[in-house]
Formats: sequence, C-alpha cells, structure tokens
Amino acid sequence: MELSIIVVNWNTRDLLAECLRAIYSSPPKGEFEVWVVDNASSDGSASMVRENFPQIKLIQNQENRGFAVANNQAIRSSTGKYILLLNSDTRVLRGALAGMVDFLDVHPEAGIVGAQLLNPDGSFQASCNNFPSVISELASAVGLAHWIYGKHFPSHPHKASREVRYVDWVGGACLLARREAIDVVGLLDESFFMYSEEMDWCYRFRLAGWRVYFLPEAQVIHWGGQSSRLVDEQRVLWLYQSKIKFLAKYHSKRAVYVFQNCLRVIAGAKAAGWFCIGLLLKNKQALARRKVKANW
Repeated sequence: MELSIIVVNWNTRDLLAECLRAIYSSPPKGEFEVWVVDNASSDGSASMVRENFPQIKLIQNQENRGFAVANNQAIRSSTGKYILLLNSDTRVLRGALAGMVDFLDVHPEAGIVGAQLLNPDGSFQASCNNFPSVISELASAVGLAHWIYGKHFPSHPHKASREVRYVDWVGGACLLARREAIDVVGLLDESFFMYSEEMDWCYRFRLAGWRVYFLPEAQVIHWGGQSSRLVDEQRVLWLYQSKIKFLAKYHSKRAVYVFQNCLRVIAGAKAAGWFCIGLLLKNKQALARRKVKANW
C-alpha cells in the first residue's frame, strides 16, 4: 500500500461526502486506502460513509476524542508507506495527491510535505508557517499580529508561497507524512485535543533531522474551521490550551508563566469589553454573551 488517506470528521456530513468524492475523482497513481474516523457525529456522517462509500474503512468513536487521537487510531491501523492527514472540509484538486507522493519519493530527506490551501473561491489561503514565540503569540492574542507581522501571519505571504520551500510547519488540513519518519518521531501528541498538534509534530520531525516542505503545486480547496465553528466558546479554550501546551514543551517555564498571565489579562479585558457591548447594543447581545463566555 503506497498511501493511506485519513479523514477525521465531526458533524460535517455534506462536506465530508464532497471530500471523499474528490479523492476518488483525482486519485494518486499507486494503490491507496481511505480511512474515516468519525468523532461521534450527530448528523449521520457515519451512516453516509457506510452507504455511499463502502470501500472506505470507517472507525466510529462513541465520543469526540479530538484530532490527534482520531488520526492516531487510523495511523496505527493503516498500512501505507505514506500517511495523508486530510480535513473533512477540503477538496483535493487534480494532481495534488499524486504530486505530494511523487515529492516524497524523490526527496528522501523530507519527512512531511504540505499542500497549498485555497479558499472556496480559489484565492490564496495561509498554508505554511513559522514556529511561534511568546511575543508573537501575545501579539496575536491582542489582535496586533497582522499589523506587526503581516496579514497572513503566522503564514508566509502569497509572494513567498509560490515556490517549493523548506518551512517550519504546515497545516494539518492536508499534510503528507512518511511512515518511516513517523516510526522515528512517534505519533501525534494526544495531549493536544485540537489545534497546534500538527505544529508540534512538525517541530518533532525537525528535531529528529527530517525536513518539512511546502509544495504549492499541490492545491487543495479548504473551507476551514467547519467543525470547530460549531462550538465557539469551546474552540477558544481549545486554541489557547494548545498554544500553552506547545510553548510549555519547547520554551522556558518563565516564558510560559509570562504568557499565561498576560493571556489572563487579555482575555479578561476582552470579556469586559464584550460585556459592555452587550449592555449598549441590543442587536449584539447574543454575540456578546458568547464572546464573554468564551473569553471568561
């Protein structure tokens, strides 16, 4: 088996169906298998897979176990030489899968290669990124990162994303990894429930001597955040828990302490601000309640 494609799903049935149809419409050249790991969806996603894609190997969890755990379940059971992590809200374009596999075939130093993600209208979407620092994460939390580092932060801008590049990390929406490298580095860190797990994986690949590449010729439509947007308050918590975990693994205790306490101040200020908006603007009360709860 040359390629194992793993799609983790949570309540994105229609997008999942489109994602799977695109795989079979533009398949890689060699033998491949597709795994869907459903994290206890309530929208009939698992039934749709069984009925419309009987060739797919389905793992149906009884609870939402998160992105890392779900992918690891399929990685352990799969047999491919290469492992593709693919979001359910993506649509691979023609030649993308074959191009990524070919790239790893001819670049033995590459442990991971990521695709160029595109918005549904075909416009540029951030796809490859720099590792964060405490300063850059605080700037992001305050809302100043795009002013300081550019509108595509933490990604490389459009002009710098037109050629094959050696990068820090690529997004897990479409990430192809070499099983030989996984055997050395290990699986995704399951302490990350959602967010930053692919960044952590790329960091560990790099520490082990493997390179992470960005391949702009491999293009994938990505709707983005279609599962996490369903739980806005929880999404914020997952996001910052993951940021803290990543910083705690690779930065000093003092740096993490500073980040956590600054983050508390920033979140408290945001909660207070949205509380005031809810009091002053009746048409914003529902949104304000969600934002207050999320930041609190």
